[in-house]
Amino acid sequence: MTPPQPGRRALVTGSLQGIGLSIATALAEEQCHLVLHGLGDAEQQERARQAVLAAGALSATVHGHDLSDAAQVQALMAAVLADGPLDILVNNAGIQQTMALAEVPLELWQRFLAVNLSAAFLTMQAALPGMAARGYGRVVNIASVHGLVASVHKAPYVASKFGLVGVSKVAALEYARAGSRGQGGVTVNCICPGWTETALLEPQILDRAAQVGGDREAGVRSLLAEKQPSQRMSLPVEIAQLAAWLCHPVAHNITGAAIPVEGGWTSQ
Repeated sequence: MTPPQPGRRALVTGSLQGIGLSIATALAEEQCHLVLHGLGDAEQQERARQAVLAAGALSATVHGHDLSDAAQVQALMAAVLADGPLDILVNNAGIQQTMALAEVPLELWQRFLAVNLSAAFLTMQAALPGMAARGYGRVVNIASVHGLVASVHKAPYVASKFGLVGVSKVAALEYARAGSRGQGGVTVNCICPGWTETALLEPQILDRAAQVGGDREAGVRSLLAEKQPSQRMSLPVEIAQLAAWLCHPVAHNITGAAIPVEGGWTSQ
């Protein structure tokens, strides 16, 4: 398989831990220049930077902009693009919280849309024109199985992830003819994970464990029995390998896709 060429430059939002750091590491193994992002402290930022350098990144920088603020998203992209062209954009940063629709405060609703949807819109708006001009670009948006199907008590999350899948399809159509097979073209895709072993899901697991009167593993079993037929959670590295593959030139005709990685959840 032809790699996405050493020297490609990639921004991965929400990349100090979990799926985001795994994706950054997978791209580092492809000898990309990495731009990391996250709200962690200086120690966590440096730990992530050293991890991708150890994995093979040609360089690594870290930004800490707050993606709930549109002006900071635009400032992030201005800073990233001022340092050079951006070839790969992975929108992984996201927030999640469970709450009945009738109880969701307006401020929380707006924060979900800002972080999970508007930030990705703004990063794509800034990055895609340059990708098109160079004939190669990859946008991989980490959506969710909840960008394809709904669940109770997740109105803001589901709305934001359905929106992310939708705007990704629009962007894919608008840039489908950019570049050539030889250049690699410009593609925009979503990965839609189901239950994945990340810190983001921990509150839901513990909440379910309390409901069933068991330990953490009982909470996991209860969650998966309800939704994910495989009865297995995915690992962040598995999502990362798919994201890295979508950046390869051989994936030039995969665009506008919302790829489920959810153990059969949406096949029911």
